Amino acid sequence: MFLKILGPYKWQALSSLVMTSLMVASALLQPYYLNRILDALRENQQDVIYQIGPLLIVIALVGLLAGGVNVVLSAYIAQGASSDLREQAFRKIQTFSYANIEEFNAGNLVVRMTNDVNQVQNLLMVLFQVLFRMPILFIGSFFMAVMTLPALWWVIVLMVLLVFLITGVMMGLMGPRFSVFQTLLEKINAIAKENLRGVRVVKSFVQEKTQYQKFQKVSDDLLKQNLFIGYAFSVAEPLMMMVGFGAVYLSIWLVAGMAKSDPSLIGSIASFVTYLNQIIFTIIMVGFLGNTVTRALISMRRIKEILDTEPAMAYQNQDLEDLEGSISFEGVSFTYPKDQEPMLKDISFDIKPGQMVGVVGATGAGKSTLAQLIPRLFDPDQGRILLGGKDLKDLSAATIRQHISIVLQRAILFSGTIADNLRQGKANASLPELERAARIAQASEFINRLSDTFDSPVEERGSNFSGGQKQRMSIARGVVSHPKVLILDDSTSALDAKSEKLVQEALNKDLKGTTTIIIAQKISSVVHADTILVLDQGRLIGQGKHADLVRDNAIYREIYESQKGREEENEND
Repeated sequence: MFLKILGPYKWQALSSLVMTSLMVASALLQPYYLNRILDALRENQQDVIYQIGPLLIVIALVGLLAGGVNVVLSAYIAQGASSDLREQAFRKIQTFSYANIEEFNAGNLVVRMTNDVNQVQNLLMVLFQVLFRMPILFIGSFFMAVMTLPALWWVIVLMVLLVFLITGVMMGLMGPRFSVFQTLLEKINAIAKENLRGVRVVKSFVQEKTQYQKFQKVSDDLLKQNLFIGYAFSVAEPLMMMVGFGAVYLSIWLVAGMAKSDPSLIGSIASFVTYLNQIIFTIIMVGFLGNTVTRALISMRRIKEILDTEPAMAYQNQDLEDLEGSISFEGVSFTYPKDQEPMLKDISFDIKPGQMVGVVGATGAGKSTLAQLIPRLFDPDQGRILLGGKDLKDLSAATIRQHISIVLQRAILFSGTIADNLRQGKANASLPELERAARIAQASEFINRLSDTFDSPVEERGSNFSGGQKQRMSIARGVVSHPKVLILDDSTSALDAKSEKLVQEALNKDLKGTTTIIIAQKISSVVHADTILVLDQGRLIGQGKHADLVRDNAIYREIYESQKGREEENEND
């Protein structure tokens, strides 16, 4: 996956490696030529000093320039690759079915596209700025140190082994903590999002304290993980520094003894200590960057899970087909992911083109589930669903979306303008088409009062409109494409009786050739339907016209009489 991420930036990556090599070469050559200047000073060789001095300046300038260019390249690679990765993840999520979304859950996916991608971005920045330099600097410093004082090679090896031992122990302790950290971050994100979305409920039921306690518990767990990681690093740093300074002290002490027999070694100790410090620096930097690397690798694995996940539903790659608006269910059963009991059980019925069909039943009977199966938001476990005589699984996504439009129970609008939201139903809808859809949905009366009409802004989740206005715009979005099948999933629940009646009349008048399926809590909404389906505990227990069902179906009659009684009470009040 890592090479795939860097694919579009291979030339920048190669250029960064070249710049890194120049930086390391500059860092390694400076102590070497400094050692030669010290030898020249001891032997009073001024011509050598004049030769090497300018060369040292050139080497330093090359290293400085290479470092600056490398920073620019690193930033370009990190920003570009992380942006690509974020877009790939979002694009893949758009192909997911409801089942895939429920498997991950929305909060989890948000964290993966934001925090996890940021972790990968940090890794790329660190990788090209620091990490690629470390192995080259380490190997180069090791060989240069051995060449400077061959007798002290074992000091370097001992120091490296001790520092690697400390680093290995610390990473072993902290590695699992990073995975727990990301999980807790998802939980805290979910709680905050849930609390902000449900702020009216929280305020209404005085649940601020409960929400705070829930948030505090996860926040405290997150704090514990962070503190453990911080404490581990606070112990690792002095241990590594102690090993490094111990190696420097040991080297100076040994050279001091060796200089009695070979005074020329005194000039070499400065270069040796410089190389030793560079070795210590590389190991300590790698150790401290282990935090970033470990987190990024976990985040990369989590992003890869999104990119490797196959959509639960696959569509046929076919041209757009023109089908009739008939719907048939043949022995359909369906169970939601992670549920044990089926929501729908052996459902069979036929709807002819242009019919208006009502679907009623008690809460939890499976009405909305049935509605979501028709546009293939889910696939049934058993049986099949036909559109225009063809199995939905044999049709392309474009064909299904062209023929079937659904207005969900919960009106969801997106930030932008009213026109932007309505054109989600038909991307190239003209202004007359938008006006027609708004007129059918009885949304014209409030849209025309707005100064910018269809160009009026819609805030996030449509918070600047009432529930009834959002539902009417959702209905307009559903009818703007002239669908062959229109599904209204309790989509007039927020409307007053007069507005609901006007919507029903407009639908009957302007959508005569459209097969209309109305999921309703109120029987009054479907009393004039061509046929009514009665669901109870996931089973189809009756179908027919209103009068026949009142006479022959006990469940339907019970629902009708209870609602009729409430309506009479309301009229008396």
